[in-house]
Amino acid sequence: MLTLEEILLRLDEKPPRVVSLVPSYTESMFDLGFGKWVMGVTDYCMYPAAELKSLPKVGGVRDPDIERILALTPDLVLANQEENAPETIRHLEQLGMTVWMSFPQSVSDALEVLGGMVRLYHDETAALRVRMLEANYDWAVQAANDQPKLSFFCPIWQGIHAGMPWWMTFNRATYASDLLESVGGVNVFASRQRCYPLAADLGLAESEAPGKRDTRYPCVSLAEVLSAQPEVILLPDEPFLFDENHMRQFMDLLQDTPAVKAGRVYRIDGTLIAWYGTRLGLALETLPEYFLK
Repeated sequence: MLTLEEILLRLDEKPPRVVSLVPSYTESMFDLGFGKWVMGVTDYCMYPAAELKSLPKVGGVRDPDIERILALTPDLVLANQEENAPETIRHLEQLGMTVWMSFPQSVSDALEVLGGMVRLYHDETAALRVRMLEANYDWAVQAANDQPKLSFFCPIWQGIHAGMPWWMTFNRATYASDLLESVGGVNVFASRQRCYPLAADLGLAESEAPGKRDTRYPCVSLAEVLSAQPEVILLPDEPFLFDENHMRQFMDLLQDTPAVKAGRVYRIDGTLIAWYGTRLGLALETLPEYFLK
């Protein structure tokens, strides 16, 4: 994988043809004023909606059409280790494409990616925008530190195993957790590691060595959530769409938690915690209100 420094050395000029395989990076490129250089995006790139209508689509985030990407002759492909399949990235690199692979696991990491975009295009207006985001983030952290924090549980997927409901969540080594802890939350599963197989994660079997599998997204049981006693429950609409019916189920299943007793169960826009990029600005405006006593 090429580092940003290696990419800067390889490129003789601002990359005039970019394909983005990451929805949040697509939005960030346009927000920073670099949208005119974006030549292709995924089917899941939604913002800015008007500008993306006429852009070629290259398929899904994890399974893009390599031939479509090749046809666009990109100078740079924006990718992300968490969202894009490793085999896709290897294939692109084997075909000689320059791929910028990033992996933000914190807000600081995400801000560094935005700073990297600024370095690619040498734009002072964009640099100012990123500095403003950094200042707003610092202010939000300070404001959160000046008040008591509330513990939270935020599922991102759900399922049933052996008749037992379970929810996937995230630990502290993720952008979502870092962001929510920065604005006033305390992740009740911050230290919880994913175990394999699923039965082991739910305490129903012996665990095996995870190998290269990601351990940052544990699957927790109802008993674990009840034991954690979260004061806030956040139900995002992506990657799993938690709707009003799910919210009522949570209110019923978790009625003995402080979150339900205090009426602090909220459905939220999932992009606010999952899209690392300029959407951070909207996240900093919206998320702190869920942690006010």
